[in-house]
Amino acid sequence: MRNYFADFHIDLLISLIVLLAVLDVAYKAPHLGVEFIGGTQIPIQLAHAVNPDTMSTLISTLQQRLSTFGLKQVTVEGIGNQEVYVIIPSVSKSEVDTILSLIESQGVFQGVVNGREALNGSGIVPASIGAMQPQVSNGNVTWQVSFFITQQAAEKFAKVVFGQANKPLYMFLDRPTDAILLLNSSLFAYAQQHGVNATELMNDIYAVTQLGNSTIPVKFYSPSALNQTLSFLNASRSKYSLLIIANNAPKSLLSYASSLNYTIRLVTPQNITPVFTTISTPTSISTIIESWPAIGLLSAPILSPSVTNGTIGQSYEISGTAPQGLSLPAKMAYAENQTQLITSILKGGALPVPVVAGTPTTIPPTLGKHFEIISGVALLIAVIAVSMAISLRYKRGFLVLPIIFTTLAELFIIVSIIGLIGTIDLAAVAGMIAVIGTGVDAQIIITDEFIGKHGDYTDKIRLSHAFYIIWADAALLIIAMLPLFFSTSLVQIVGFAESTMLGVLFGALVTRPAYGAMIRRHFAQLEKEKE
Repeated sequence: MRNYFADFHIDLLISLIVLLAVLDVAYKAPHLGVEFIGGTQIPIQLAHAVNPDTMSTLISTLQQRLSTFGLKQVTVEGIGNQEVYVIIPSVSKSEVDTILSLIESQGVFQGVVNGREALNGSGIVPASIGAMQPQVSNGNVTWQVSFFITQQAAEKFAKVVFGQANKPLYMFLDRPTDAILLLNSSLFAYAQQHGVNATELMNDIYAVTQLGNSTIPVKFYSPSALNQTLSFLNASRSKYSLLIIANNAPKSLLSYASSLNYTIRLVTPQNITPVFTTISTPTSISTIIESWPAIGLLSAPILSPSVTNGTIGQSYEISGTAPQGLSLPAKMAYAENQTQLITSILKGGALPVPVVAGTPTTIPPTLGKHFEIISGVALLIAVIAVSMAISLRYKRGFLVLPIIFTTLAELFIIVSIIGLIGTIDLAAVAGMIAVIGTGVDAQIIITDEFIGKHGDYTDKIRLSHAFYIIWADAALLIIAMLPLFFSTSLVQIVGFAESTMLGVLFGALVTRPAYGAMIRRHFAQLEKEKE
């Protein structure tokens, strides 16, 4: 045994196994895909076909968003040039709904003052974005996301807000464009209950919806008198394509809008109702709309005179308050989710193309457990079949243990590395089985060089002959797998290519040299015993 462990190749193999075992324990690996542990697959349709660079940017942005949200094992895969799959471990329905919001958010941030854009997402420094812990005061729970902006963005902001003291800075995330906002006329009564008369309501709505040529038209409808609204929609369909309306709106109105080919975005009554707040200035008291989920308004902080005198600042924040009517734990949960959601979207950045998420498909854990058992059995059968094939060919019992050891070692290395850096799916398991099957070729080549005794060569030369062929085969196989590994149209078999290339690479570098060393030392020992 001391003779065996004195060989560098065998020591390298054992050291690698120990290192990977420690990493597996430390990082709770291997990480299994949804095929084995259950999970959710969400198909995403792109608004139009994109080139490979745009697809790569889209995948990277979504990966960043979802990873920032806390889904470390999320997988984002491009399918062709107009579809993406997001695959996540098993989560609850509420989490899936939140993830759908993350996916469908375009991620466009804007700060608007008096109808002019003062700030946008391109000026935010991603590394500076941070979510503050929710704060509780008098039963209210507030949330806050802070960030820094670049010098160029700060100069633009200072220029736009100059002289706009005590005006609100409307902070939007995914402010709708090319859209009409339809509101129930009952909003006037609701506003009156909060101390806002009809004139103030219209002024507040105009202030929050105006933005140059992208002002959002607002139309009130009465369920008992829809003709005027229907005429307005018919006259506006050449200018606007999106309709934002409450999900409890009259069915006749929704049906007519659909017949005009409007894209309809249904919003809950709570989200389509603006949240008002009262602001006091040295000269007046007035109301503004503080937040409005229907149009993406996150908050509306008031600009103090100190930031509207031309001073350039680079630190800003988005803040808000959890809805009233919830319990304190529910308010805390809302605030934490809101900060995490906004942080994820801002850090991920804007999507390069609009997307629409399809219906999620759930893989139950029970089915995943069945896949796991079947895959394990298939791998075990592959190991046994390879070992028996070589043992029967050479009829040498001493070959069984080295073959099984190096084959299992190679399998462990592949599983550990893929399970540490990504997730193991069914395609990856298929690649492992293929590697075990093709591994028999290398072991036969090495064994033949010693048992066949082809020519009067030293053991070193025999191994050189064997590894010349092994390295050539490995290089050809890796080259053959590369198109699959970088493919976006055949993404389902990327795992197959990945595990195949890793198996071949580590086999040629580590496990097969170790097997060769075992065979070499075994035959050297036999020669000594004969002498």
